Amino acid sequence: MKFREVASSNAALRLPELSFGAASLGNLYHAIADDDARHILTTAARQGISYIDTAPHYGHGLSERRVGDFMRGQDHILVSTKVGRLLKANASLPKGEIREGFASDLPFDRTFDYSYDGVMRSLEDSQQRLGLASIDILYVHDIGPLTHGPRHDIYFTQLTKGGGLRALEELRTSGVIKAFGVGVNEWQICQQVMDHAHLDMILLAGRYSLLEHSPLDEFFPLCAARGTSVVIGGVYNSGILATGTAHEEPIHYDYAPAPPHIIDRVRHLEAICADHQIPLPAAALAFALAHPQVVSVLVGLSSTAQVEHSMRLYHQSIPDDLWTDMKQAGLLPQNAPTPHGTTPNPILADAPQAGG
Repeated sequence: MKFREVASSNAALRLPELSFGAASLGNLYHAIADDDARHILTTAARQGISYIDTAPHYGHGLSERRVGDFMRGQDHILVSTKVGRLLKANASLPKGEIREGFASDLPFDRTFDYSYDGVMRSLEDSQQRLGLASIDILYVHDIGPLTHGPRHDIYFTQLTKGGGLRALEELRTSGVIKAFGVGVNEWQICQQVMDHAHLDMILLAGRYSLLEHSPLDEFFPLCAARGTSVVIGGVYNSGILATGTAHEEPIHYDYAPAPPHIIDRVRHLEAICADHQIPLPAAALAFALAHPQVVSVLVGLSSTAQVEHSMRLYHQSIPDDLWTDMKQAGLLPQNAPTPHGTTPNPILADAPQAGG
C-alpha cells in the first residue's frame, strides 16, 4: 500500500491510497455478525488498509462500536467519524427491520444538529462508542440541500452562525482532533463551507468517478488553492461501476435504479476495458486516484473476499492506451488526469503516523 499526505493538516496525516468505508459495519442493507465484522477489519489492516471512516449514522451507532472494539492497540490506524447527527434513545422502535438503510436493532433515532453544542455532544458520544480519547478526523456529515431540502438554510446557519465550525476549529487547535472537513455527496456545498472555515479534507462521495467529472474545472482547483485534500467515496456510483451491466440483477446508480443513458455509457466503458482485458472496477479505482488533489479512495467492504478483491483491483496494472481510448470515445474529459503522466500528491512508501 502506498500513502499520501494530507495537504494542510497540522498533524502531517498520511492516508493509504485505499481506505475502509465502514457503513457496511453498521449492517448496511443486511446484517453482519460481530465476529465477521472484526475479521473483515483484521483482514483489511493486514493488507495495509489503515484508515477507517465511520459515522454515528451507520447502523445508529453500531459501526462506531465495532470499529472501536477493533481499535484497541491499533494505534497505527487512522479513524474518522462525523458530526451533524445526534442519536436519541427510543425504546419503542421496531426490531428486525431495515431503518434508513441499516439492518440494526440499536434503539436510537437520529436528530440533525450542526450547532456548537451539537458538534461537541456528537464528538463526545462518538468517543464513548469508539472508546477513544481523540479522533484523527471529523467530517460534517450530509450538510447541504441534497439531504435537507428546504431545511438546509436552518442547518447551514447552525453550522456557521450557530458555532458548529467554531467548535471544530477549537477541537483542531486543542489537538482533540487532527483535522476536520465535510463529508457529503455534493461538492457545491463544500465551496460554501470553505467561505467560512479552512477545511483540511473533504470526503466527496459519488461525484468523481468514471461517470462523474463535475468537480474537475471549478472545485478541485479551489481545493488546490486552499490546501484542502480530497478523499473520494462512492467510486463505483452505487455499484454500477463495480458489477457492470452484463447481469440480471437490478442495476443501481447514485442510490437509485440506473437510467438508460447511464447504462449505455457504462456499456461503452465496459467494452473498452474488455478490449484491454482490464476489470471495470480496477479502472474506476485508478481513475479516481489519478487526480493530484485526491489522497485516498474509500471503498465499502462487507466481507473478507471483498477486501482481497479490492486489493487485487488496486494493484491491477492498466495500460496507458485504455485512458486514451476512453478520452477518444468522449467518455472522459480531455483534461481529466489519468495515471499516465500524472504526479499525485506526495506518495510515501512508509507506514502512516499513529492515530486513534
